[in-house]
Parts: sequence; structure tokens; C-alpha cells
Amino acid sequence: MLNNERSFYGLGIAPGILEVLKKLGFKVPTPIQEQSIPIAIEGKDLMGIAQTGTGKTLAFGIPLIQNLLQRNGLGLVVAPTRELAMQIDETLRKVGTSLNLRTAVIIGGESIGRQIRDLHRNPQLIIGTPGRILDHMAQRTISLSKTTVLVLDEADRMLDMGFAPQLKRIISALPQGRQTMLFSATMPEEIVRIAKAYLKLPIRVEIARSGTTVKEVTQELFFVPQHDKPRLIEKILQEYKGSVLVFARTKFSARRIAAHLRALGHAASEIHGNRSLSQRKEALQGFKTGRFRVLVATDIAARGIDVTNIELVLNYDLPQSAEDYVHRIGRTARAGAGGHAISFARPDQRRDVIQIERLIQKALPVSRTPGLPLPPPPQRERSFGRNKWRGRH
Repeated sequence: MLNNERSFYGLGIAPGILEVLKKLGFKVPTPIQEQSIPIAIEGKDLMGIAQTGTGKTLAFGIPLIQNLLQRNGLGLVVAPTRELAMQIDETLRKVGTSLNLRTAVIIGGESIGRQIRDLHRNPQLIIGTPGRILDHMAQRTISLSKTTVLVLDEADRMLDMGFAPQLKRIISALPQGRQTMLFSATMPEEIVRIAKAYLKLPIRVEIARSGTTVKEVTQELFFVPQHDKPRLIEKILQEYKGSVLVFARTKFSARRIAAHLRALGHAASEIHGNRSLSQRKEALQGFKTGRFRVLVATDIAARGIDVTNIELVLNYDLPQSAEDYVHRIGRTARAGAGGHAISFARPDQRRDVIQIERLIQKALPVSRTPGLPLPPPPQRERSFGRNKWRGRH
């Protein structure tokens, strides 16, 4: 088939699912979808490596749904974060709802009672985070004995977050004869070990070298002292008028940045570990609809932010690992669109920058810090003991 004639036809997808994809406007599969779907539909174990924003959810989701509709089994998708689990559910329900696919999402931060009611409805597909899955297993409110397909999504992130022991306990409760699909944006040695332990003769589909960034993302770097970052972000937000995703390293930093931006008059919200699930849902939905132009997030909470047409990703703080840099900037330029990524690095972080450049195998273009707006005048208070004003230090 010629490259310009690529479509979902000819990949082994059932006619009913093809009809749904057509109605949803999915016409041309992404490379990870084109290569993964036929392998997975045949029931083979699969290890998929592709950068973020390349359509991995449907790459495993279409074969998963087809398997569950054809066989009387259970599908289990394990994701590292609540946001990603909800995003996977949203995407798969678009395809599966009209085909009467029943799903249940079991994640921390919300009522376990409601989840138990959902599980009593005998869902064909369960999507959850490791900790909450183990909670249900301990309470015997979930049975995984009929699992025919297991998907480990964002496996590298699950290892980063220390979920390896939980994954081992979950997988030990699954049937040996299941199909297993593992998807990851990077391929550290730990992922290879997991694949050897839990997958049977997996076929490896690698769309891009680990650390490859999306081609459509342009990148820019500013070396800036920490105390100048608030004024530099103010300057940048004056230049970019579209939606902006800001990354902070800590929950405290994310909260402080969001408060600063709101004080400047920007519609900004935040997603981090100290926010309740309902607050995180509200922030993400508001960012999608445009109620919030700026969303400030930490790395853990950012998985699952699958929002198209993000104009700018701004790394207010450099990430803790170079791999996270790739994940972050992949939040823009999704599905072939363009996007821009700006990073702030303190002068003492040149070593961190070098590690990022080694991973992506290119130098980050360094821009000269523009003329920053004048800092606000110091707050002043009246000295009641003397008839004069003094600056507050």
C-alpha cells in the first residue's frame, strides 16, 4: 500500500470497529498504530516504544476492544496516574460505547464505593492505577482470574514512581495464558527486564529511538536566575496568546507559579499531588475548554494531559530526569500538529542541560533573555511612630 493510501483498512480490524473509527474521523493510522494493531489483533505479546503524542492509546485500545468483543474475557489496563487512567477510559469509550463495551475506572482519590458498584456491573474492561487495583484485590471486590488481555501503559513512568512491587503482585494474580502488551516512551534496562519476566516472546515495535523528540516541536532555552523566572514568564505569556502548559518540579512550586499568574490577571489553574481528584478534573477540563489559558502541572500529574493544540510547553523548572524532558515537550505538537517548547535553566544547571542534549542528540538553542519588565515597587507601610514611609524588607 502506498504511503498516501494508508488507512485502518487492511490491519485486521473488525468492520464494526472500522465504522466507529470512520464516524470519529480517524482516517489514517499513526506509525505506532499501523505497526502494532495487526500484531496485537493476532493475540501476540507486544512491546511498543514510541514517543508521547503518537497515538499509543488506540494502538493497544483497538485490538483490546476487538479481543473483548469476540471473547468472553476481561481486559485490564494499568496506568501510573489517575489522569492517564481517566484519559485512556475517555478515549476507549469513544470507540467502545456504541459497541456496548462496559468499562470501569478504579483509581485513588475517589469513592471506592462507587467503584465497587461499577465492578458489580461486570465490566469487560478495567482501567486502574496499581495502588487502587491492589486495594480492590485486598477487599475481594475484584477478580482478575478471567483476564485475557493485560496492558501496561507508560511502563517507564510506573517504574520511576516505584510501582514495580505492586505490578508484580497484580500480575501474579493473572492467568498465565493472557496476552500482554507493554507500552513505553523510553526503554531503560528495567523495562527490558519486565518484558522478559512478564511477556511471552514479545514482538518489539519501536517507532523512534528512545529520547527522540517530536519533529514538529521547536525548542528554546533561557539561562535565567531563579529570582528572574517570574518576570520572564510574564514576558513570555505576553508574546504567546494560545494555551500554555507550564511544568514545575514540585507541588509547592506549581502552587506558587499558578498563584503568581493569577495575580497577573491570567486565567490559570494547577494540577499536582495536593489537589483532590475533583479539583484535578476541573482544572484539566477547564484547560481543554479554554476557561483556563494556562495550566501548571508537576510531572506525576501531567501524564494523561492529552490536549490538542497546546501552543506552548514551558519548563519553568527543569525536570529531574532527561527522559521527563521528552515527555513534557511531547504535550505540544500532538498528532502531527506544530508546537513550541521553552525551558528555563538556572546558570548552575548546565550539567542538567547537557544530559538532556545527550538524550535527544541535539543542542538546545539558547536565547538571550529579553528585556524584562521592571520589578514591582517594594510594598510600603506607614510607620506610625514617625511621620514617614518606610520600605518593608
